[in-house]
Amino acid sequence: MISVIKKRKTSGIQKRLIPSYIFLTIVSLISVFPLYWMITAATNTSVEVARGKITFGTHAIENFQKLIAQQDLWGALGNSFLYAGVQTIAALFICSLAGYGFELYHDRHKDRVFSVLLLAMMVPQVATMIPLFKMISKMRLLNTVWAFILPAISTPFLIMMFRQNSRNFPVDIMEAARIDGLSEFKIFFKMYMPIMRSTYAAAAVITFMNAWNAYLWPKVVMTDNSAQTMPMLIANVAAGYTIDYGVLMMGVLFCSIPTMIIFFVLQKQFAEGITGAVK
Repeated sequence: MISVIKKRKTSGIQKRLIPSYIFLTIVSLISVFPLYWMITAATNTSVEVARGKITFGTHAIENFQKLIAQQDLWGALGNSFLYAGVQTIAALFICSLAGYGFELYHDRHKDRVFSVLLLAMMVPQVATMIPLFKMISKMRLLNTVWAFILPAISTPFLIMMFRQNSRNFPVDIMEAARIDGLSEFKIFFKMYMPIMRSTYAAAAVITFMNAWNAYLWPKVVMTDNSAQTMPMLIANVAAGYTIDYGVLMMGVLFCSIPTMIIFFVLQKQFAEGITGAVK
């Protein structure tokens, strides 16, 4: 009798969840459709894309050949990987070191400095672009990786993120490590970084995607075509008098694949890092 009642309750709950499942399925399809359209458009001609064809075509190789003939695809991919990779590594190290110091060695003076630092989040990037460009130009760093990464090598958001997540860091381990004779740098490298790896993963995803998708600042400091990034390449493809949408979507596809792979690989760690998990 009890098992029958449980089965009825379970079936009732499942029936009530059917509308939710239907709604989530519809939302998922709507979310995936732009990706599907981008992939199919990359396999069709410009005329077929303009006509609204949403099925796979047979012109993927042709569009790819046109893309590499018109633009330096491999050079742009290499530059984007180089710039985004160097910026991610440098930003993670500097911002995690700052967040570590602000939280685990905090006092009133550091809190005031951190409050001033947070005010920088309210300053738009466009307002600092001209003085930054003059500084980079006087340092003769145009068209170099340093021109790309220096303005974003330390961001208030990442420092705040590491500081907030450092509140979950077990301080007792630090005290035990000091008693055992570990220096402060060894505590940071051998204890803090491994324990906070989920936060590092989340910060890496955010930093890499922002660096990979950056367009305005690279457009200012990367004046040489050999230093262009993938967003700049796509802008060049779309800047013609007549736009070949098949070639354009092929470029967008190549630009989107790396960020999608990184997010899917690190999505679990990204969620844990955003919620402040420490493992």
